[in-house]
Amino acid sequence: MQTKLFFIIFCFFTVVASAQYDYTWFYIRANDTLVQPEFEKVNDELKYVGTDIALKSVLDRHRIYSFKKTYRKARKQFLKRTFFVMCDDESLFYDLLENASHAFISGEIVPEEDKKIYEPNDYGLTSTIGENLGLPANLDYMDYLGMPEAWYYTTGSPETIIGISDGGMDTTDLDFKGKTKIFHKSAYSDGHGVTIASIAAAQGDNAYGIPGVCYDCSIYATRYGIYTNYQQLIELSKAGAKVINCSFAVGVHDQKGQDSINKIFNNGTVIVAAAGNQNWIKSEFGKLELYPASYDNVISVSCINYKYPFGTDNITLEPDKQMYYAENIKHHLARTMGFLDNDTLKSNYNYRVSVTLLNKKVDLLTPSAGLVKYSKFAKEGNLEYIWGSASSPTAPAVTGAVGLMFSLYPCLPADEVETILKFTASNIDYVPQNIMFVGNYGAGALHVGDAVEMVYQLYSKKQTAVIKNQNFSRWDFKLTSLSEAVEMQNQKFTDSSTLKLTARRRIVLKQNTTLKPGIDGNISLKIDTNLQKECDLQLRDPSIEDGN
Repeated sequence: MQTKLFFIIFCFFTVVASAQYDYTWFYIRANDTLVQPEFEKVNDELKYVGTDIALKSVLDRHRIYSFKKTYRKARKQFLKRTFFVMCDDESLFYDLLENASHAFISGEIVPEEDKKIYEPNDYGLTSTIGENLGLPANLDYMDYLGMPEAWYYTTGSPETIIGISDGGMDTTDLDFKGKTKIFHKSAYSDGHGVTIASIAAAQGDNAYGIPGVCYDCSIYATRYGIYTNYQQLIELSKAGAKVINCSFAVGVHDQKGQDSINKIFNNGTVIVAAAGNQNWIKSEFGKLELYPASYDNVISVSCINYKYPFGTDNITLEPDKQMYYAENIKHHLARTMGFLDNDTLKSNYNYRVSVTLLNKKVDLLTPSAGLVKYSKFAKEGNLEYIWGSASSPTAPAVTGAVGLMFSLYPCLPADEVETILKFTASNIDYVPQNIMFVGNYGAGALHVGDAVEMVYQLYSKKQTAVIKNQNFSRWDFKLTSLSEAVEMQNQKFTDSSTLKLTARRRIVLKQNTTLKPGIDGNISLKIDTNLQKECDLQLRDPSIEDGN
């Protein structure tokens, strides 16, 4: 009888959780921070209990299931004035703007295609469909990475092991307890290893702390400091780690190191490494290469900024010099930028000393400044953010993304992981201030949501995988698709780039697609109707239709 009762309760919560996707979702912005609608919950609905008569008249006409403040979709001036709402239909949105305009002034309805998200219960201040029972942290950098979109498909798997070669770990912390195995103890290093591991795989949905990218993945932790033959990495690979994070860098190339990396890669383990921390000037304008990031068969990661859409959104005055500057502007490589003639109405330019190490070996970019410094919370209980731009915190975001990709499709070929990450990266070529660094910042900014979704599309019979909006003039790409089709649009492969694409059904070349490699490049497009999946997709929610 107890087993049957448990089953009934489980089904009830499944129905409630899935019902939220059928509601209307929208964001709405108040005219000031004093607007704080008060509700009480009656069954599954919210009933307004505030004193604003006009607002009550509007809200009482509708069935409301969520009305919560969020930092998501909130530019700086609306940061504490933006609400996320779930209700029975979109008429509430227009009713509020028309008949409660004294309280709410603007907003937007969430399109159906943007509802494919999932949030754990510790997703911080930008949470929408989920609640936040963890740290009151601004995790907008995870929104930038598309984490809720990735988690719609998978939150990771305990069978997927992420290796961390770094400073010491605290396995008693609730975000690491029960999921972390220490192979070799390492010095605490001011909590460096703890913060790196938290970005990659801190436990999520546990009403504590913050979630990592691949938060249901397991962790194998080991020391760092072996820079020649990387025996500590070989050990993790042999033990089953699917991806290993190396947030350390040295300046000496060693053939033994490259040989060890090749051995690990051939064993089916992906290695991700931080590019290094030297700025653009100290790196001799892109000539400096550090290791292991710059070895072959390693994904090298450096910094991108993510937070403010425009330079004018975050202007700060430096008192000593009476100079204006902008900081952490979306898709810009420089953490800080100045203004021509110190006039904020004129164009802005990079402070090159705030551009973290870039070179031709860099493959991807992820945020660094603005991330939660988890070690501070773990040791002292304080919420603190990383201030500067260092490449160490960038690598584990990619490491976690790889963990999610393997969790979703455990049979994913290791030599196709980097291709998917680059195909789905956000192209940042359009930013004028980035032009001087072209060829040194890889494929652009990591988008975990798009990368995970592409894995889903590639291995679902009824889906179409789309390769778009990139201009590749180098790198070797390999991709296998069992989907209905692979489409390319607004996509270029030129110069020394190579592409080996094998699909089971169709390859479609759409508008603005250019396949013109040079003498050192090559394009191979092949249909193989005998392709078969080696294993099944492991979806977070089995009710998500995978088309198989």
